[in-house]
Amino acid sequence: MATNPDEEVVLTENKGNVRLITLNQPKKLNVISPKVVYLLAENLEKWEKDDDVKLVIIKGAGRAFSAGGDLKVFYTGKTTKDYCLEVVYRFYWLCYHIHTYKKPQVALVHGISMGGGASLMVPMKFSVVTEKTVFAMPEASIGFHTDCGFSYILSHLPGHLGEYMALTGTRLSGKELLTAGLATHFVPLDKLSMLESNLVNLNSGDENAVKSAIEEFSTSVDISEESVLNKQSIIDECFSKDSVEEILESFEAESTKEGNEWITPVLKGLKQSSPIGLKINLRSIREGRKQTLLECLKKEFRLTINILRATISGDIYEGIRALTIEKDNSPKWDPPTLKEVDSEKLDLLFKPFGEGLELNVPENEEQRWSGKYEDSLYA
Repeated sequence: MATNPDEEVVLTENKGNVRLITLNQPKKLNVISPKVVYLLAENLEKWEKDDDVKLVIIKGAGRAFSAGGDLKVFYTGKTTKDYCLEVVYRFYWLCYHIHTYKKPQVALVHGISMGGGASLMVPMKFSVVTEKTVFAMPEASIGFHTDCGFSYILSHLPGHLGEYMALTGTRLSGKELLTAGLATHFVPLDKLSMLESNLVNLNSGDENAVKSAIEEFSTSVDISEESVLNKQSIIDECFSKDSVEEILESFEAESTKEGNEWITPVLKGLKQSSPIGLKINLRSIREGRKQTLLECLKKEFRLTINILRATISGDIYEGIRALTIEKDNSPKWDPPTLKEVDSEKLDLLFKPFGEGLELNVPENEEQRWSGKYEDSLYA
């Protein structure tokens, strides 16, 4: 067993031709810290290049898979320009390689899988969820944006479900993830460890064999009548509107109709979210429909850096303060209303960086793992 000594945040195990990654910060819900990003990238590159490695499995220790990026790291760096630029660059660079990985990957997902944490689940060839899995992209609520490739992923969901997920941060269960196509298999939690053992013993990267091994433990699912996935017609009607203001107006009108009581708490959350966060997310998802994965990642890299630089607003820091640091749940947004969000200023967040300052992910297969942060102009 090859583990990193002094209580590592990422544990790796060599099991024959299988490599097992465990996100190992259970008390912190396996947040993705700078060190986690570095270790994941290092190992995944090494294993993709190693002919002896046939299959990669990733899981989380404790009751969560991963709660996403470490927001406290963002908050700590709010007074230091580009404090988080290196980890942001490294993680978007890593996201591309996860999406395009050359060997089968299996994510065994129980508990929370949110934000950047979900980027270690959804793109995998096989993503296994349980009745305890909880997924969400809640970034708009803190003045951030749907990141880590999810402006691409969500924009390709049926109808306008992507806009709905990005703006509302609605949670999906394991069964709903499977139904929505954001996971490949549903396995009851009490069988997850047996599945892991079988995959290790299989000692193979043959996709059909891996799929068959998972299917031995997987079950079909039925979602409840109340599931948001059964509200597609309402979602498409409301979230197809051109602006956030029109979406809210349409959604509010629907909430007054009989049987639509479910809308009221969702609408309340939308109205409490950062106005600029909502506008950024709507535009990013809409653009994502016409962009490649790489174009989405480059755009999301720009958005993240510009938001952390407080280029037009410091809402990200106010959101983190109000919801995760001081927890008073009373953020003071800037600007405070949707109508005060300046569209020309919003353009600044999406504007491409100068030559050499964009996320550099070579599409040339021979140089696939080049373009690292240390080779960029930022280093």
